[in-house]
Amino acid sequence: MKLHIGGEEEKEGWTILNAQKKANTDLVGDIRDLSQFRDNSIEEVYASHILEHIKNLEITNVLKNLYRILSKNGKLFVSVPNLEVLSKAILDPNLNVQEKYEITRIIYGGQIDDYDYHYFGFTREILNALLIQAGFYKVEEVKNFGLFDDTSSKTSYGFDISINTIAYKN
Repeated sequence: MKLHIGGEEEKEGWTILNAQKKANTDLVGDIRDLSQFRDNSIEEVYASHILEHIKNLEITNVLKNLYRILSKNGKLFVSVPNLEVLSKAILDPNLNVQEKYEITRIIYGGQIDDYDYHYFGFTREILNALLIQAGFYKVEEVKNFGLFDDTSSKTSYGFDISINTIAYKN
């Protein structure tokens, strides 16, 4: 099984797990509770702009559980807002107030519903360290996953806003 957490785009071979029942949701569930999945049962997990919605104290457990459900040689595709790039964008004198406001919504979440709040900010260094701490033996940054048309490939005001990482399980 390939698991797309928080996704909406239907794609052959992928099962969509979402906290909200939406049009293409296969399973309703929360990334913080992956108990419905057996150890080593998922070959690939895709989580684009999901981890920032997890409280700081829960990040380590979430990553360890993602590691747990991945099969041997499994891959975790993870994309998060790049706090370094977004922080620099806020300070860019060429951006107007409305543009800077839109960037704060990327940092803190759009806040359009109870699920759209960001609790945590990531830099490459922090994300990589947390993935290694969770058990992943290798992390690789990529420009684009080429799997889904989502926020992982979004550019705002000339900035690539995401850190896109593939984490590998032995």
